[in-house]
Amino acid sequence: MRSDKEMFELILGVAKKDERIRAVYMNGSRTNYNVLKDIYQDYDIVYVVTETATFLKDEKWINIFGDLIMVQEPDKLDQGIGIKMDFDRSYGYLMLFRDGNRIDLRLQTKEAMIAEYGIDRLTVPLLDKDDWLPRISAPTDIDYRVKSPTEGDFISCTNNFWWCLQNVAKGIKRDELPYLKIMFEQTTRVSLDKMVSWWIGTKHNFQISIGKFGKYYKKYLPEPYWEMYKGTYSDSNYNNVWDSIFTTCELFRVLAKDVAEKFLYIYPTDDDKNMTEYLMHVRELPVDAKKIY
Repeated sequence: MRSDKEMFELILGVAKKDERIRAVYMNGSRTNYNVLKDIYQDYDIVYVVTETATFLKDEKWINIFGDLIMVQEPDKLDQGIGIKMDFDRSYGYLMLFRDGNRIDLRLQTKEAMIAEYGIDRLTVPLLDKDDWLPRISAPTDIDYRVKSPTEGDFISCTNNFWWCLQNVAKGIKRDELPYLKIMFEQTTRVSLDKMVSWWIGTKHNFQISIGKFGKYYKKYLPEPYWEMYKGTYSDSNYNNVWDSIFTTCELFRVLAKDVAEKFLYIYPTDDDKNMTEYLMHVRELPVDAKKIY
């Protein structure tokens, strides 16, 4: 596997030799000093170019970066499903190489760069042949840190959590596995993850990031809570699904009460009690039940 030094020498070497490439900058996890470095990190690179057309015309030009396992061209894929794209302004390649390295490379004209550069505050300039890149401050992950919830955020989250569980229960009783799984992941877990993030935020004065899709939950949750969080995942066995639901409820309840106390918000105790009783009742209903109560 090529080293970081080799990869940066390659990325910048290509840019220095190619007159069409006038500047290079990087964003993503490699610019964030709070992120633990590992062998799976991508190189999120932007080449600021005079034009994109000649690059796109030569489909093999990206082979200069190495032997590819696979490449994805998201702009081309988006255009293929009917989304209007401007290839003359910007174009991207996601490249996975046989040595395990990955480069996410975007070609960007000066016009596009001026409109976007520095919006992501995890940005670092690497090369600037013509002094095109505006001056920006040192990279910071402040925009990715957990934000404290407003009272409206808290009310909406707790209400959605308890309300949407009825749909998960309905899916189990109807033997509609795809429906209940998607309903759980796209409603219940979304609310749970918000509460997990807020709870972690309260313990760190909202000065940390929990990572994309909560990938750092294990790092910040106490071991008992992490074990509970793992228990919110289940297989296709409905008894196991039910168990995961009640584990989810227990974890949400504990964390939400802490968050409510921190901000002097009101936790919906009645919704919790009533929906928990409802879920327990529905779980025990026979498959051929003619009425719920």
